[in-house]
Amino acid sequence: MHSSDQPESTAEMFGLLLRHFRERTGLSQEQLGKRIGYSKSQVAMVERGARPPKGVFVQRADEVLGAQGALIVAAPKPPKKGSPLPDWFKPFAEEEAGATVRHAYETHVMPGLLQTEAYARAVFAGQYPTFDDNEIEEKVAGRLARQSLLSRRPLPDISFVLEMTALTRPIGGRRVRKAQLHHLASLAQLRHVQIQLMPVDVENHCALDGPFVLLENAERQRMAYIEGQGGSFFVTQQLELANLFGKYGLLRAQAYTPARSREMIEKMAEEL
Repeated sequence: MHSSDQPESTAEMFGLLLRHFRERTGLSQEQLGKRIGYSKSQVAMVERGARPPKGVFVQRADEVLGAQGALIVAAPKPPKKGSPLPDWFKPFAEEEAGATVRHAYETHVMPGLLQTEAYARAVFAGQYPTFDDNEIEEKVAGRLARQSLLSRRPLPDISFVLEMTALTRPIGGRRVRKAQLHHLASLAQLRHVQIQLMPVDVENHCALDGPFVLLENAERQRMAYIEGQGGSFFVTQQLELANLFGKYGLLRAQAYTPARSREMIEKMAEEL
């Protein structure tokens, strides 16, 4: 803190407020860090204003400390760097980039991590409100950059359960769809990537309420991410997380095996 003992930045003001709520709750920096998935040193640096909170730090701290949204409101806004990712998606992208485990269930469209450049461009071209050409190219570049997770070292454990609609919808036309299916088949051959298709004749399953993503980081902290038309949110409560991880396990048991799914994808591509 400066000699005047007054905060001179938003980060310092946020740090003071974080410390106030932490001390009011009776938690040490180390205890808070363990509960929200960050180290003691990271908590200490945020409280000093030496670094802004990143990822889901603010959301988790607000929940654990019972701040009722005060920390979310006071959190310093990240500087704009011209990122093609929308602001609401950036916290997830940061968590995804460091994930050691990533599982996803998708219903209507090919997941972003699996999209070809042409398929991604076709997806963004169909959005409403309409993007201009430069915006589309920026968003495509951002989506392709996220795919570095597939080749990152150490290799993460990645899996997908896909509804058949995600493969059969002809986004971009026949040529784009054919190339997308060939790309999907090649990714399915990677030993750290498991892709499973949900049979169309399954009468019912436990995830009919929509897609979701499950993440686990190097500290074995788990979280879930759910996105819809009205926005997106993280799930960090243990009971809800356990239910979602259990739900995903049931989905994998009901889906075709990875080997059978790869054969089906290859056949679909060849028949186009």
